[in-house]
Formats: sequence, structure tokens, C-alpha cells
Amino acid sequence: PAFGLFIFTIARDPLRIIILIAGAFFWLVSLLLSSLIWFIAVKASDPQDERLQKGLLIFGVMFSVLLQEAFRFLYYKLLRKAIEGLVALSEDGCSPISIQQMAYVAGVGFGLMSGAFSMINLLADALGPGTVGIHGDSQLYFLTSAFMTMVLIFLHTFWGILFFHGCEHRRWWEIAAVVIMHLTVSGLSFCNPMYVGSLVPSYLLMAAAAAWAYLLSGGSAQNLRRFLLCKS
Repeated sequence: PAFGLFIFTIARDPLRIIILIAGAFFWLVSLLLSSLIWFIAVKASDPQDERLQKGLLIFGVMFSVLLQEAFRFLYYKLLRKAIEGLVALSEDGCSPISIQQMAYVAGVGFGLMSGAFSMINLLADALGPGTVGIHGDSQLYFLTSAFMTMVLIFLHTFWGILFFHGCEHRRWWEIAAVVIMHLTVSGLSFCNPMYVGSLVPSYLLMAAAAAWAYLLSGGSAQNLRRFLLCKS
């Protein structure tokens, strides 16, 4: 599904591809910084203290989420400046891409890079040694991880729309809602290997974020009905 979003809505527009790649780069930088801080914290602590190491893992996840949202805000500011430049260079005084479209493409960029790293880690684990479920654990590890990766890609897309809308209209509670949802979904990963406890709430949050982003983008129930019935 995420690849379909790229093919049908982004791939044919060079400007959107540039915005997508830049968004992926911003997410990558946030991951690099959060990984560096977590690595230093782990090396500076006692590796034999399991309780401390678990606390550091929780801290690393939460800090990474906050850093990602901080870089999302920096990317919004950069794109805002880019729109001003595009308007100044255009002949008709209009930008070739709206801030809503930028928000969508930037969200897809964040999501695709996040999903790519999730799948790389899983593929590295799949090289072995060992067999999934050999000690009585769930054999659905890779399947559920794929579904979790997909929901994160879509959530980043919707979060990008909500976050940019909040910044554009100074609705700080929308930005806070995005941060809280991001922290919640990341925290749900600690429910694993009880995958139902992480997947079901994540997909419910995705549905809520999708409906919210759809309404903020100008969507309506009538438009959705026309789309489902293939009417113009």
C-alpha cells in the first residue's frame, strides 16, 4: 500500500520526489542523533543492571519520538521558506505546490524511511542463527512486524498532515495530539510479544488519524461517497 501511494501520487511529480527525499533525510538525521545519545547512555551505564538497561531502552524510544517530531517541525519551517521562494520565482505569483500537498509528501517521506529501517532490522535478524518460535514463542513475528511497519508508514503520513496543519494555523493542541499519538504507538511496542496488544490499538489510532487528516484536508462524507461509488 505504501508503494502504491508513492507510485500514484508522488512518482510523476519531480518536485514531490525532492520533498519526499528531503523528508526521509530529516527522519534519518533524527534517528542518527537519537541512536548516538542512546549508545552513549548504554556505554556509560552498568550492562549487568537489567532494570537500568530496560529503563534506558524506554528512554531511548521516547527520546527518539520527541526528536523525530522536532525534526518534523524543522522540516515544516524549511518548506515554508521554500514556498515563499517558489512564489517569488513563479510568473503568476502562485506556488506550484500547496502546503497541504507538502505535508502529505513529507509525511510519506518520514514513513517510508521509518518503514525501510524497520524492515532492514527484521531482515538482518532473519539471517539467523535460530528459528522463529523454536522456544514456544509466536511464529507470527515477521508477519505482525510487517503489519506494524505498514501502520507506522500510514501514521507518519497522517501525522505529517495534522502536524503541518497545526503549525500553519497555530493550533498547538493538534501538534500535541500528534506527539501523544506517536508516543503511544511507540510505547505499545513494549507489549510485544503480545502482538494483539500493540497491533489493534495502533490500527485504531491509524483509523482515527486518517479520518482527522481527511477532514482537515477538506474531505467530506459526500466526497467519500462519490469516490466509493466512482462518481464525478
